Amino acid sequence: MSDATPSPVQPAPAPRSARRTLGSIVLGFEVIVVFLAALVIWGLAPTENSTWDLPPWVALAAGGVLILGLVITIGLLRFSWGYIVGWVLQVLIIAAGVLNPAMIIVGALFGGMWWYGMIAGARIDRDRTATADPGKEQE
Repeated sequence: MSDATPSPVQPAPAPRSARRTLGSIVLGFEVIVVFLAALVIWGLAPTENSTWDLPPWVALAAGGVLILGLVITIGLLRFSWGYIVGWVLQVLIIAAGVLNPAMIIVGALFGGMWWYGMIAGARIDRDRTATADPGKEQE
């Protein structure tokens, strides 16, 4: 005979935002691509007579800072201003096209995925809210 009392049933936690999930996925894959791009830019950097007169390790350092920003932004997506930081990072990745023109294409692709994730995620979240509580989507 046990003396265990039944615990009260706790409500299920709210589902995670689809916008946040899609944003995290895009930023996570972007970390890998930026790491590889930093290695490429570092490997292609001329050691003498460079256009920018920067040492080759600057590409690795800048890539590392960008990667750190991407990883931190994944955690910041719980705040509404975290999405603005995500947009800023997308612009910085496109701006990396100054160092390697292929980064313009990479940045545009990931920027497009980020844009689509924000639009589709917001729509999914709106639909979930409308289904769960029909009067709440008007707020």
